[in-house]
Amino acid sequence: MNDKLYHWAEMRAKMRLMGFSAHAVKPLNEDAAAELGAELLGEATIFVVACGCLVLEYWRHQAQRRREEREWRAAWDAMRDEVDHLALALEALQDRVQAAPLQSAVVELQAQMREVRAQLCVRDPPSAPQATPKE
Repeated sequence: MNDKLYHWAEMRAKMRLMGFSAHAVKPLNEDAAAELGAELLGEATIFVVACGCLVLEYWRHQAQRRREEREWRAAWDAMRDEVDHLALALEALQDRVQAAPLQSAVVELQAQMREVRAQLCVRDPPSAPQATPKE
């Protein structure tokens, strides 16, 4: 039944495209209809399998692209975290470098103060100025 309907629609479309009257389309005999049906079924099977392969390949490609994007983002995030960690380490080192001269300067000043105190303690206290008699 579908073969006859297909043949009728196909022949009407062809005849109209060529400019003929499409009113009188002769029906197919049983053998021709069976052959046309087998041909249509084969072509439909091939078409469905090809479309299925295309859809599966598209899904596979999209899944691979998403996986690669996730890996790229993970690598990017890891690099960003490493850069942040290195920035913090650099700040800590800069603080230590800036603090080191100050600490050594403080230690040096403390040593100088001890020397001055030691020198002051070693010296004899100055004698009191003697009063000069007034005349």
